[in-house]
Amino acid sequence: MSTETSLPAKRPRSVLAGPYGHPFHPILVTVPIGAWVASLVFDLISKGSDRPEVFAEGAFWLVIIGLVGAVLAAIFGLMDLLTIPSRTPAAGTALTHMALNTIVLVLFAVSAVIRESDGRDSVSNVALGFSIAGLAVLGASGWLGGKLSYSYGVRVADERKQADGFR
Repeated sequence: MSTETSLPAKRPRSVLAGPYGHPFHPILVTVPIGAWVASLVFDLISKGSDRPEVFAEGAFWLVIIGLVGAVLAAIFGLMDLLTIPSRTPAAGTALTHMALNTIVLVLFAVSAVIRESDGRDSVSNVALGFSIAGLAVLGASGWLGGKLSYSYGVRVADERKQADGFR
C-alpha cells in the first residue's frame, strides 16, 4: 500500500461519512449555500416589490432551511475533520474552515431572529446586513473547503484511483 492510500484523511472512519471517494459533506453544503443565496435574492426583490411580504416570508424560510442544512453539513464535516492528522497544514485549514462556518451559522441565526421579531412582512436593513455578512464569510470558508479537497485531498480518492478515470 502506498503512502498516498494509507493517509487517514483519504478514508472515512465510518460509512456514515460517505463511501471512499464520495464524502457526504460536500454534497450537503449545497443546501445552505443555495438556500442562503436564494434568501438574499428574495431580500433584494422584496425591497423593490409591490408585495414585499411575499418575498420577505420566502427569504425567512430560506434562511431557516439554510440553518438546518448547515447543521447537517457540519455533522458530516466534523466526521471528515476527525480523519485529518492533527498539527498539519490540512488540520489548521480545516479548523479555520470550521470556525468561519460557525460564524456564518451565528450570523444567519441572528438574521432569522431579527426577521422573526420584525414580523416577516418586510426585510430590515439590519437583517439584510447580517445575511450579506454571512455570505461574505461563507465565501471565505468555501474557499478553504475547496483547498481541503482540491489542494490537500481530504476525503478525495488517491491519485491511483483518480488516474483510472483517465486511462
